[in-house]
Amino acid sequence: GVCLWHTNGQDTVNIRWVLVVDLENEDNVGAFFSTDEAIDPKRIIEIFVLRWNIEVTFQEVRRHLGVETQRQWSDLAIARTTPALMALFSLVCLIALQTLKGGILPLRHTAWYNKKQATFSDVLAFVRRTLWAEKFLHNSALNAYRVELSRKDMEALLDRLAAVP
Repeated sequence: GVCLWHTNGQDTVNIRWVLVVDLENEDNVGAFFSTDEAIDPKRIIEIFVLRWNIEVTFQEVRRHLGVETQRQWSDLAIARTTPALMALFSLVCLIALQTLKGGILPLRHTAWYNKKQATFSDVLAFVRRTLWAEKFLHNSALNAYRVELSRKDMEALLDRLAAVP
């Protein structure tokens, strides 16, 4: 349908709206809107679905890399740090993809939550573990029962583990 959207102090805007009802649960209703009156209602839903990946990416970057929680709140500081954090997100994903080489990403499970799909926290944990193994276990023989760490490497490993939230 089409309706008018009005906010005090603003001009009235024509809105194209679409209601979606879950056939298995009629109480589950979604409302979707567009300011483009000419757009096909099906296209409104398609755009929302395409946007979902972007929303998840921003949520993961916020949660794990601190976007929008930076200490500097000036526009200039945010303009400098946010692209760097988004690049870091991409870099971590690319490192995992390259390291896995078509393999399966290990999912971290808990007693109360059995994940079926990987999240960025799984990707980040995998990349951390891979990098730490490369740094700290390089002197150990493959398939060795014991792992050899120098005192310096052991201290560095403990420092890193202690700092992980």
